[in-house]
Amino acid sequence: MRLLPLALLAAFATPLFAQPVSQRGPMTKPADLPAAPRAEQRPHSYERHGVTVQDNYAWLRDSSYPVVDDADVLNYLKAENAYFEAAMAPHQPLIETLFQEMRGRIKEDDASVPVKDGDWLYWWAFDTGAQYRKWFRRPAAGGEARVIYDEPREAEGKEYFRLGAMTISPDGRRAAILVDDDGSERFALKIRDLATGQDVETVTEVGIGEPVWTADSQGVVYTEVNENWRSYRARLHRLGRPPAEDRTLYEETENIAFSVGVGKTQDRRWIVIQTGENSSNETRLVPADNPEAAPILVAARRPDIQYSIDSAHGKLWILTNDDHINFRIAEADPARPGEWRTVIAGSDEVYLRGISSFRDHLVISERVNGLDQVRLRAYDGSEERVPFREASYTASPAGNAEYAPAAYRLSYSSMVTPPTVYDYHPADDRLEVLKVQEIPSGYDPSQYVTERLMIPSRDGKLVPVSLVHRRGFERNGQAPLFLYAYGAYGYAVPPAFNANRLSLVDRGYTVAIAHIRGGDDLGYGWYLQGKLNQRTNTFNDFVDVAKGLIEQRYTSAGRIAISGGSAGGELMGAVVNSDPELWGAVVADVPFVDVVNTMLDDTLPLTPGEWNEWGNPITDAQAFRYMLSYSPYDNVRAQAYPPMFITGGLNDPRVTYWEPAKWNARLRELRTDNNLQLMKINMGAGHGGQSGRWSALREVAESYAFMLTQNAGGTGAR
Repeated sequence: MRLLPLALLAAFATPLFAQPVSQRGPMTKPADLPAAPRAEQRPHSYERHGVTVQDNYAWLRDSSYPVVDDADVLNYLKAENAYFEAAMAPHQPLIETLFQEMRGRIKEDDASVPVKDGDWLYWWAFDTGAQYRKWFRRPAAGGEARVIYDEPREAEGKEYFRLGAMTISPDGRRAAILVDDDGSERFALKIRDLATGQDVETVTEVGIGEPVWTADSQGVVYTEVNENWRSYRARLHRLGRPPAEDRTLYEETENIAFSVGVGKTQDRRWIVIQTGENSSNETRLVPADNPEAAPILVAARRPDIQYSIDSAHGKLWILTNDDHINFRIAEADPARPGEWRTVIAGSDEVYLRGISSFRDHLVISERVNGLDQVRLRAYDGSEERVPFREASYTASPAGNAEYAPAAYRLSYSSMVTPPTVYDYHPADDRLEVLKVQEIPSGYDPSQYVTERLMIPSRDGKLVPVSLVHRRGFERNGQAPLFLYAYGAYGYAVPPAFNANRLSLVDRGYTVAIAHIRGGDDLGYGWYLQGKLNQRTNTFNDFVDVAKGLIEQRYTSAGRIAISGGSAGGELMGAVVNSDPELWGAVVADVPFVDVVNTMLDDTLPLTPGEWNEWGNPITDAQAFRYMLSYSPYDNVRAQAYPPMFITGGLNDPRVTYWEPAKWNARLRELRTDNNLQLMKINMGAGHGGQSGRWSALREVAESYAFMLTQNAGGTGAR
C-alpha cells in the first residue's frame, strides 16, 4: 500500500504569517537563483496495445536498482538537491521560525499512557531534546521502572533509524525487535534478553510486519520479504536454533500479488497467517501452543471478498464483505471454520470496519454518516455505543492488549480537540480521561471553529469536507486556504487535530480536508467509486471541493495551497495538470506519478499487489488507455503550472525515487511559466522521509516555508 503515515501527519503542519493577505500576489523564483538543473532527454519509447509511449527520462531509473550507483543519475539528483538548498537559503530564518514554533507546541518529555499486559505496565517516553523514544516497563503490582529499549542509543551514529516493531514474549523475558537503518523497509529481526539488554539472536535481515510469539515463549512467527520487497512467507523460529532451520508455515506461491502477514487473536489462542491483496484474502490459523501443527484454512480466497478473524469463547468472529458492501459480522466453530452464521447483518447506513473479541464484549469499529463510532456488543446480544459529543471527530480503540481488560482504551481527536486517551467503563457508561495532548506554548480551543460541509461533485455526489478556522473568520473570498486529501486504498483521512496548523489558522487560513472518493469515509462503496476504472472521480472530487469552497467564499482561485503524499501525490499531479489556475502552491511528497510505467513493471515491489487498485495495463488494453489518460507524468503539457515542491527518497521501496525525478524533469521541460519548482531527494531515507521527530519536523517546516513564500494567498514571513 502506498500509504505515507509521516506525510499524512505532516500534511497539516502550517506556516507562519505576519502581513495582511492583500499585500502579496504570486511570487516567481528569485532573480539571482542559478538556472535550474535540466535532465538530459534520451529518446526512449515503447508500444503497448497499439499505443506508442514516449519516455525520454526513463534513464533516471538506475538499471542496477535497488543499488543506485549510476553516476549520471546521482549527479542529477545531487544537482536538484543543491538547487533546492540554493532556492531555500534566503528562507532559512523563516524555516527556523516555523520549526521553533512547531517544536514549541510539542511536549519534549512527552510520555504515553501505560498499557497493562499481564504482570507488566508498558509505556514510552522522550527525554527533553531527544529525537527518539525510550521504552519502559514496571511490574503492574508496583515496583521500579526500567528501560527495556533505548532508541536514542540504538540510533546513535545512524543517518536513519526506525523501530518497526517490538513484541514481548508471554513470559516477559524477551523481546522480538525489528529495526530498519536505511529506510528500505527491510528490517533486521533480533531477539533481546530483557534482563541483560543484549541481543542474543539475529533471526533475519529482511523481516517486515510484527512478529508473534508462541504460547511457550520459545518461538517467534515472522514474515520476510523477497528480493522484490514482497512479504511472501511466514516462518517459525525456535530460540537457540540456527535460522537456517526455521520452518516455513506458509509461503505464497499461487499469486505474486498476495502479501503474507501474521498476527494473533485477542484471546491469544491462535496465530493468524493471512495472505491477500487490496480486495481479497484468505486466512490460516495455527494453535499458539502448537505452532508446528498444520495450518487450518478458514475460507479459500475469492475475488473481491475480504475477511478478518478474531477468537473468543471457543468461537471465531469474522468480519466480511461476502454478502454486503459494508460488511457483516459472523461467527463460526473452529472445527468448521468456513461455516459462517450472521451475528450482525450488513447495512447501507452502518459501515462495519473492525472487530476485536474480548472476554465481555465484541468491540466494533464502525462509521455512520462518515463519523467514527465504537460499539460494544455483549455476547448475550445487548449493545451500547460509546458516547462522543462533538459534531465531527475521529475515534477508535487503541492499546487494548489484554483479553479481559477492566476498561476499554480509546483514542479520540477532532480538528479543535487535541488527541485524547480515554478508558471507557461500560458498567457505568463513563469515559475517563487519561491524557490530553499538552500544547506547552498554549492553546485555547474556544478560539477555533470546526465545520463539516457537503459539497457536490460534478456527478452530483456530495463530498464531505472538514474545516477548521479561527472564530470570527469572515468569508469574503480573500483569505488563503490549505486543502488536503489522500483518496486511495480506502483510507479515510480523519478530521483530527494537529498542533502545527495553528500557525496557519491563527493567521487567517482555513484548513480543509476533502473526504474524496477513493477513501472509505462514506462506506466501502465510497472507496470503490475511486479505484480502477472510476479513478478519476477522486481527482474530480478534489477539484470540485476547491471550486465549491471558492463559491462559498472561503477563498479564491490562486489562493489555495494543496498537499498530498504517495497516492495523494498522484492526486496532486493529476489536479495540477487539469486545473493549474486554482492552486497557489503545491507540495507533492513521494508522489506516485509515473503510474503507467510502474503498473507495467511486475518486477517492482508493489505492482502485482496493486493491479486490483489501479488496473493491470499489461493484460487489459482498456485499463492501459484509462491509466494513460490520467497518469500525471504522461499528461504534463505545455502550460503554466503553480509553484511546486516535490520530494522523494532514494531508498523508498513504495514509490521509487525515479517517479518524482522523472516527473520533475518533464515539468521543467514543458512548463511555460517562471514559477519556482523544487525537488528534494532524501539520499539516505525512504518513503517516510527522515527519521527522528525533530528531523521530520524540520522537513515539515521546509515544505510550509515553501508554501508560505509561494502561495498567492500567503502573507509574508517574520
